[in-house]
Amino acid sequence: MAAESLAQIQRWMQAVIQQPDGDGSERVDDVILPSRSLSSRDRLQIYANAYFARLLEVLTGEYPAVAFAVGEEVFAEFALGYLNRHPSTSYTLAQLGGRFPQHLAETRPPCETDAPDWADFLIDLATLERLYSEVFDGPGTEDSAAFDLGGIAPEQWPNCRLIFAPCVRPVRLRFPVHEYITAVRRGEQPTPPVAATTHLVVSRREYIVRRVAVSADEFQLLSALFNGATVGDALSQWFAETPNGTPPIQVWFERWTAAGYFTSVTNAPG
Repeated sequence: MAAESLAQIQRWMQAVIQQPDGDGSERVDDVILPSRSLSSRDRLQIYANAYFARLLEVLTGEYPAVAFAVGEEVFAEFALGYLNRHPSTSYTLAQLGGRFPQHLAETRPPCETDAPDWADFLIDLATLERLYSEVFDGPGTEDSAAFDLGGIAPEQWPNCRLIFAPCVRPVRLRFPVHEYITAVRRGEQPTPPVAATTHLVVSRREYIVRRVAVSADEFQLLSALFNGATVGDALSQWFAETPNGTPPIQVWFERWTAAGYFTSVTNAPG
């Protein structure tokens, strides 16, 4: 067998540490010498155990509410299954848990009823905890001046398209998991909440992640604007779906502006 370079051996060792029973594992005895007390595989397993322990620590730190909800042992099983499907490929561990909510959704047991169940609760927990991480680590508006909508003339409003700050995320959930997550992070012992459709707007100001629960009506209009509709189109859509509604539009826009949701405005062709 031709001599391998150090880089080739390092890539092999990384692969077998990440997946001890995967491709290349049959070569362990050929590459790693045994010690007086440990076999070649036992020696490799020390590194594999330490590696997965570190990754489990990272996942637990990002998803403390999920870990609390299911318990330490079950969360470790979830994490191991996730890491076997999605081994770390990034230079930064900040990306390690990026697919965890999706993994829970893909591996959940079949739902026996139409009502949200325990699996949906865990998926919502993971979804919001990951969203918190993305908003905290992503771009924000800390170095930008506050944007004021007051300079827009009334006749311009229908064709205005509002540009949202990169840290703003509207999210619809099946459970009010934001309260559960807050309680866990405070060191409390919360019980799982009853299912209730929940609308949140997650954002960041002064490097602090903030979440605000809003009504379904407010969320509907804000989501349309977030998805790129002009103010006129978003309002037309809102009234078409809620013909008898009387939304406090001015109050909503004042609250959104004060929260720093917008960074600029463009005018669509009239």
